[in-house]
Amino acid sequence: MSEILFIDFAEVCSKIEELSGSIAITEIVSDFFKCLDDDELSIASHFIMGKVFPEWSPYEMGVGPGLLYEAAKLAYTVGKNEINDILRSTGDIGRTFQELSKRRTQQTLFVEKLTIKSVNASFVEIAKREGKGSQKMKIRLLADLFLQATPLEARYLARLVLEELRIGVGEGIVRDAIARAFEVDVRLVERALMITNDPGVVATFSRNYGNDGLESVELYPMRPVKMMLAQVAEGIEDALTQIPSPAIEWKFDGTRVQIHKYDGEIKIYSRKLENVTKSIPEIVAVVKREFVADSVILDGEVIAIDEDGKPRPFQDILRRFRRKYRVEEMQNLIPLHLHIFDILYLDGRTLIDLPLSERRQILEKIAVSGDAPIAEHYLVEDVSAIETIYNEAIDAGHEGVMVKNRDSRYTPGKRGKNWLKIKPLMETLDLVVVGGEWGEGRRANLIGSYTLACLDPERDKLLKIGRVGTGLTDEKLLEFTEIFSDLVIGEDGSEIVFKPAIVFELAYEEIQKSTKYDSGYALRFPRVIRLREDKSVEDADTIERVERLYKKRFE
Repeated sequence: MSEILFIDFAEVCSKIEELSGSIAITEIVSDFFKCLDDDELSIASHFIMGKVFPEWSPYEMGVGPGLLYEAAKLAYTVGKNEINDILRSTGDIGRTFQELSKRRTQQTLFVEKLTIKSVNASFVEIAKREGKGSQKMKIRLLADLFLQATPLEARYLARLVLEELRIGVGEGIVRDAIARAFEVDVRLVERALMITNDPGVVATFSRNYGNDGLESVELYPMRPVKMMLAQVAEGIEDALTQIPSPAIEWKFDGTRVQIHKYDGEIKIYSRKLENVTKSIPEIVAVVKREFVADSVILDGEVIAIDEDGKPRPFQDILRRFRRKYRVEEMQNLIPLHLHIFDILYLDGRTLIDLPLSERRQILEKIAVSGDAPIAEHYLVEDVSAIETIYNEAIDAGHEGVMVKNRDSRYTPGKRGKNWLKIKPLMETLDLVVVGGEWGEGRRANLIGSYTLACLDPERDKLLKIGRVGTGLTDEKLLEFTEIFSDLVIGEDGSEIVFKPAIVFELAYEEIQKSTKYDSGYALRFPRVIRLREDKSVEDADTIERVERLYKKRFE
C-alpha cells in the first residue's frame, strides 16, 4: 500500500468542516481510518482531533503564533502587515496560510509531496529542537513544510502546528469512528481510550486484535492518564440524594498529582499531565518511603502549608511546579505536603474497574506505616456528621468536602456524578480566554479586557459567553499582557484574537440569555478570581454546566 498523502487528510478535514451532524462526520472519519496502515492510523487519530502527539509523549511542538508568523514570512516572503491584513479578512489562521500559499510567486518545481508520515516526522524534528538556536531552526523547518504544502494543506498544517484544528471532531466521534471502522464494541473502545489516553493505540488494537485485544488493554506505568473529575453538588442533602452511601473526604486547597512508580523510578504528573518530578523532590521521597510497591499509579493532591498550618495561595504551588533551578531553595521557602486518595494500578494489575471501597483497601495495604500520607476517608451517611467534617475542612482553610460513591469505578477524564464536591455557595466558572482588547489612556499598552468562552465537547467548539476586565489590578494586567502576548494570532484595531490556551476562574452575579454571544448566554458582572495554570482548555466548564446554572435561577 502506498503512503497516504497529507492532502488526503486535508480533504477529509475540509469535508468535515462543511458538516454539522455527528453521524455524517463519524462516517467520514471511519472510512478514512480504514484506508490507513498502522503507523498512519496512529498518527491520524491524533491529527484529526488537532493533537500532534499523544498526551503521554515527551514531545511538545513548542510553537506559538509568533514562531508560526516568522515561518510564514520566510516561506512566503511576506511582511507581518500583509499577514495581519489577510488574517483580518479571513478571521482564521488556517485560511490565512491557505491564502498566503495561493499568493506565493516562487513555486518550487518537483517538490516531494507531503505524506501523513513525513509531516509527523517533521513535527517530531521540530519538537526535538531545544536550547540555543532552536527557535531559528524551528522556523526553518516550519517554512520548509509550508513550501512543500498546497494551499489546502497549508490551511490545516497551520492549525495543526498550533494544535487548534477545531473541525468538530472530539474524542466521542473518534471513539465511534474506531468502533465503526473495525467492527468492535464501542464500550470497549471507550474503556481503552480512558486507560491508554491514546486513540492511536486504541485504533491499531481495534483493527489488529478486535474486542479481545481491547479487553486486554491495561494501564501502563509512566504513561499518565486523565484524572477522574467531580461535579458540583448544591449541598450535603443534594449530594446524598445522588449518593446515598457515600465516602467523605476533605476537598484540599491544592492541586492534583498523578504518581507513577516503575522499576525503582518515580514520576509525578500535574493535572495537565506535565512531568513535574524534578520540581518536587520531597514528594518523591515521601512516596519512596511510605508506599511499598514494585509498580503503582496513585492519585492525590499536593498542598502548600504556611507557618500556621493553613494552605498557602494556589499560586505558591504553581511556583514550585514551574521551578527548574535552585529547587532546594524553593523547597525550603514553600514546603509541600501530599495527600493520596486513590490507586489506579498495582504491580501489573489495573484497578480502575474495582469499586472505590476495594481500591481504598488496596491503597491502605501498601502503606508502610500510619504516617503514610493517605487522605482521611469517612464512611458516614448522616447529614450532621458530614456537616461537621465539612466545617472542619473549611476551618482548616480548605475548600470543603468530596462526596464519593463507594461502589464507583475510576473513570479517567470523566466528570460524572460518582464524585461530587461541596464548596461554599459562590458559584464560579472556569472559562477559556479566546480574545481581548487593548486598554485606553494609561493602559493603552496593556490588554484591558478578555473575551471568554465555554466548551462544547460534543462538537469540539469554544462558545463565547462574555468579556471581563473587572478584578484585575495594574500589576495583574501587566502580568497577563506578558503571558498573552505570545498567544496572539490576530488583531483588528484594538481587538485581539488569542490561541485558546489559558483558563480563567471567574465569579459573576448571574447568567443571562443573550444573542450577543454564540453560546446563547452572557455573564453579568464577571470578575477574575485567578488564572488556572493547572487546567487545560479541555478542563474548562461546558455549555451544559452553563445551561444548568442558568436554569437554577428558576427552580
